[in-house]
Amino acid sequence: MSRRLDRKRSVLVQRLSIAAASLWIILILFAVFNADGRSTSPRTGNPVLSNFSAIKGDVARITITDQDVTYNLVKRNDAWLMEESGGYPVREDRLNTLLEGLETLSWGERRTSNPERLSLLALGDPREEGNGTLIELFSGDGARVAEVITGRRNEYTYARKPDETIAFRVRGDLPPLRTREAWLDLDIMSIEPSAVSAVRITGRGGNSVYLSRPAGSNARSFRPAPPYQDFEVTNPLAVSATALAITRLAPIDVKSAEALSGRAVSRHISETFDGLEIDLRAWRETDGYWVTLRAIEAGEGARRARTINERAEPYAFKLTEYDWREFTPSVSELVARPTPEETSAPLPPADFQP
Repeated sequence: MSRRLDRKRSVLVQRLSIAAASLWIILILFAVFNADGRSTSPRTGNPVLSNFSAIKGDVARITITDQDVTYNLVKRNDAWLMEESGGYPVREDRLNTLLEGLETLSWGERRTSNPERLSLLALGDPREEGNGTLIELFSGDGARVAEVITGRRNEYTYARKPDETIAFRVRGDLPPLRTREAWLDLDIMSIEPSAVSAVRITGRGGNSVYLSRPAGSNARSFRPAPPYQDFEVTNPLAVSATALAITRLAPIDVKSAEALSGRAVSRHISETFDGLEIDLRAWRETDGYWVTLRAIEAGEGARRARTINERAEPYAFKLTEYDWREFTPSVSELVARPTPEETSAPLPPADFQP
């Protein structure tokens, strides 16, 4: 009986100790985030950007500054563009989410006024290597009309004025702002694998080959076609990968084509059964692997080519190294050249441009 009572007392003491420790943790957290003992203020419930509804139509530039990156969304001729990406259009849905979020964002509970605790709410000033995100809005004449530092911890959004250290939890939401590439709609075209009929490749070494397949055949059916009909496929898997590479085009960034230096290192022209051609040229730059695109379509109703070129022709698109190499194979890794005795037609010169 005595042992049973001792065991019960031990369990009770353990539970009381856990409860006391939990209470202390709660009190410590409350002290950290509410140092001056108040969770409300006269601002609570008011808009974070009090005049934003009135100035929203005048905003012509939005500058986002993070600890690792700064980028600018600029309005030109009623279109919003990414300045750091050669003036490439930004996603309208994401821009609308940002503008609507800024308009409806309101002050919630006051959290802290201690500058040493701002980083705990992701509200450090990024201009001073802090972990917050600074949003600045400018009118067409360059005047700054609004600014706020925002941060996110778990499911909550926090904010403060850049010239103050009073931090609040805010009501409302903003899109993720730390990644510039997320603003870019890089879904340029959609071509089904079954639509590709042929591909012309001029490899990095200057050698060329033309591969085609009949309609309805599978991905392994590409074969050298005139004037390369005597070439022999040595790697069917690599041939199908490069022949259908355009159907997997997945850019990760974009810049102005004028920013490219040097010359293209290879050329890859995809053809479809219904007459669309995509002329892709590959560039190896110090900042990564890039391609330029130009669509060609015969006939008066060449709407697909025009639509693609409007989005693609002034720009260069960055690919991962793996994807870039599917467009830039060495021809000798795909096919074997015939010996002169096996050739039924004169071979093109090594620098032949298909």
